[in-house]
Amino acid sequence: MSQKTPRNFFKPLAIGAPAPMQELPTRLERMIHFVPGHNEKVRSKTPAMAPKVDVILANLEDAIPADAKDAARAGAIEMAGMYDWQGTGTGFWSRVNPLNSPWFQDDVTELVLKAGHQLDVIMLPKVEGPWDIHFADQYVAQLEAKAGLTRPILFHAILETAQGMSLVEEIALASPRMQGISLGPADLAADRKMKTTRVGGGHPFYRVMEDPNEDGSARASVQQDLWHYTIARMVDACRMAGINAFYGPFGDISDLDACEQQFRNAFLLGCAGAWSLHPNQVDIAKRVFSPAPDEVKFARRILEAMPDGTGVAMLDGKMQDDATWKQAKVIADLADLVASKDPDLAAAYKA
Repeated sequence: MSQKTPRNFFKPLAIGAPAPMQELPTRLERMIHFVPGHNEKVRSKTPAMAPKVDVILANLEDAIPADAKDAARAGAIEMAGMYDWQGTGTGFWSRVNPLNSPWFQDDVTELVLKAGHQLDVIMLPKVEGPWDIHFADQYVAQLEAKAGLTRPILFHAILETAQGMSLVEEIALASPRMQGISLGPADLAADRKMKTTRVGGGHPFYRVMEDPNEDGSARASVQQDLWHYTIARMVDACRMAGINAFYGPFGDISDLDACEQQFRNAFLLGCAGAWSLHPNQVDIAKRVFSPAPDEVKFARRILEAMPDGTGVAMLDGKMQDDATWKQAKVIADLADLVASKDPDLAAAYKA
């Protein structure tokens, strides 16, 4: 049998480990803000940055040189003590090195034993299948027991290979630790042998073109989204499993317009948030992954017109039924979550 039985799914995997969560915490995660663990200058800004973002992530993997891995790990542990993560609404995560790397074991061991009481989520890169989650699940449970933790640490997987993408549903269901999945467009593009060197976003050569014009004039064409299928499939897998989907990095930190559009595409398709690689992407994610005030107001009008979610109502000439009530509930619930952390948007939603 490849999976735990239903009765054992929420059973701790090590004696003394905390029981797995049966319901995930409801948290605002519009942006996962990456901080290079080895960079003292950037790391020192963590206490000032933490109140401005939903999640701070100490990065130990890509973009960290091989000779700086130990320093990045030590920096992540230092970051755990820089802020009262569990007493505030900001999450503290760390992206460790891949399971097949020489650093994975030390990353996870030291993080759990030295910072586990503050760490919310371990981000696992290059997850190829449920077996990766199963291994990490058992190993972290043993470390949690050793550290005496009373709250389980969750997992967030990154889709970065064609094999991982083909098994995304199994990955999403692999463990009650699963909090969510992010798209890793650069590694996935390379593994698929896509002909692009961009990190996320569109490509000027990926287009649709109208039929030829009789007069021979130039034909209109429109750039398309390379990641539409991938994001949609990832969202379906995540929502089927009751976890959240996230867009990953947008590499061109100078192109804020394109970043906003890519984030918006992901938001409309069902993603809960995206990565921010630079402070200038934080406000974009905050704006995009929060519902617009006009949308919130209309959604709440639908809920008020159909308090029990049944029947039909007409609002502004548009028919509303149980399906649109569910859509409105998604927007209203997200607005309530955003309002709990963002006073400015809370005021806009009430205006």
